[in-house]
Amino acid sequence: MRLALYTGIILAGGYTCLTPALAADPTGDWRVADGVANIRVAQCNGSMWGAVSWEKQPGGRDENNPDASKKTRPTLGMATLIDMKKKPGADQWEGQVYNAKDGQLYSATITPVGADQLEIKGCVMGFLCGGETWTRVGPPIPLSPANAMAKGAPKSAGAAPKATGATVAAAPAPAAAPTAPKSAGVAKPGQKGAADPVGDICLLPEIAGFAH
Repeated sequence: MRLALYTGIILAGGYTCLTPALAADPTGDWRVADGVANIRVAQCNGSMWGAVSWEKQPGGRDENNPDASKKTRPTLGMATLIDMKKKPGADQWEGQVYNAKDGQLYSATITPVGADQLEIKGCVMGFLCGGETWTRVGPPIPLSPANAMAKGAPKSAGAAPKATGATVAAAPAPAAAPTAPKSAGVAKPGQKGAADPVGDICLLPEIAGFAH
């Protein structure tokens, strides 16, 4: 039995865990394993969230959502990693992942491996666990002005990144080497504009309105 997520994750047996680097930062833009999308991960109100920030084939819709009112919503900007909380004493966050292939939510964890890889693991009802590795294409994202005062939120490290890197809809998407393009003319994370239609994911209605 397999579950294929929108982001290209295949949940199957035989997943091998790797030891994460200390104080790793899961924020930033990540290219999924099959190259079909980038997921922007940011800290919002003390939790990690992820949303689709770029699609190889623009114009996707959440057509498999069981909620009829959401079947036509764009997949660009759609939350995929939901309300992920940091596990005490570990560089790992756990919460839920949205599977647009069947419109369902599953338990999941994200674990940074070094600076440029993110291990994603999902489970169905606590078993049938598996995952894949995403590759960084954009630098870590400082705390959003919208959630910088969130209780328990750690301080951001370093200056604001110069570019989101390969996250824009109009940006090239080389399958062989998913590297960030030059920063000229690209908006910084949190600056929504023509160069970056998603911007700060903490301001997306689906994430900003989360009341749990």
